[in-house]
Amino acid sequence: MDFVTEEEKTEDYLFKIVLVGDSAVGKSNLLARFARDEFYPNSKSTIGVEFQTQKVHIDGKEIKAQIWDTAGQERFRAVTSAYYRGAVGALLVYDISRRQTFDSIGRWLNELQTHSDMNVVTILVGNKSDLRDAREVSIAEGKSLAEAQGLFFMETSALDSSNVSAAFQTVVKEIYNILSKKVMMSHELNKPDSSSFDGKTVVLPSEDNPQPDAAEAKAGGGCC
Repeated sequence: MDFVTEEEKTEDYLFKIVLVGDSAVGKSNLLARFARDEFYPNSKSTIGVEFQTQKVHIDGKEIKAQIWDTAGQERFRAVTSAYYRGAVGALLVYDISRRQTFDSIGRWLNELQTHSDMNVVTILVGNKSDLRDAREVSIAEGKSLAEAQGLFFMETSALDSSNVSAAFQTVVKEIYNILSKKVMMSHELNKPDSSSFDGKTVVLPSEDNPQPDAAEAKAGGGCC
């Protein structure tokens, strides 16, 4: 008979989450702040793809968020497109002080939807909220786009850590909530739970993973 220790039981799920957006919007620093509570003012552009793993606890469950930092430069997009596959969450990031990065969100969202295996839980993130005097994109514009696309919304600052953890945790918690509902439904129907398994990325069928409506997007909103 095999015995499983409590320590072995704690790692319940692994969620793959991707950071998406133009170059220099602060994706790498958002990840560094969330995963290691670090910030690099002179950080260089990401080459290809990097990832960090961070543990999040929800309802007594230990969830590993495997967060992939994708390069924003055009020349790397063909390389990074493969890394969207299997993602169940995404942070769609723009720089509030550079309107062109906000204007690119539609293209990035289309790329995310094209290369992902399913609809993913997505939050629109207006980063660098500390640059108040240089703001080119208002909070209202960010909220409006999020509501139109059915996304969560939050403004963050990797520099002063404002809302950084909240943005990642919003995505992880929503993925967990969707998964929990599926587990409960499978138990009620006395069917094997096919959505939960240890040591692998959780895959949620798109029909059971709708994006949050406008009310949810607004409720998930934050500001600097």
